[in-house]
Order: sequence, then C-alpha cells, then structure tokens
Amino acid sequence: MDKKVLECVKMLRGLVSDVQGAPFPGEDIKTELYQIWYEHAQKAAVQCFEYLNDNFPKEQEELNKAIGRMIP
Repeated sequence: MDKKVLECVKMLRGLVSDVQGAPFPGEDIKTELYQIWYEHAQKAAVQCFEYLNDNFPKEQEELNKAIGRMIP
C-alpha cells in the first residue's frame, strides 16, 4: 500500500478509537470528563480532515462536486 494511505488508515483508526471511547451521556457523567474526551476527539478529527485534504486533493474535489449536485 501507498505510504499516504497507510498513514491515513492509522489516523482514521485512531479517530474511530477516540469516538468509541466516548463517555456515556448520563446523569453520573462529569462535565469535565466529557469536555476532555470531546476536545481530544475534535483534535483527532481535524487532523484527519487536514491530512485527507492535503494528501488526497482529487478525492476532495470529487466530494465537493457530489455535495454541490445534492444541494441546489
């Protein structure tokens, strides 16, 4: 596999792991715990999107076109 693809897969696996580790939203969850998790997951998501945009621009252009066709 291409080095870029392997790095992307690694980042996406990390993001999915972060999302799966989300604290359960219940009465006993502390706001601080949720905030820590949320910030961590957001950072991982931004890193993934930036990596995809930087390394797979053609796919991003195709996605933008597809979205443009769906939204009049």
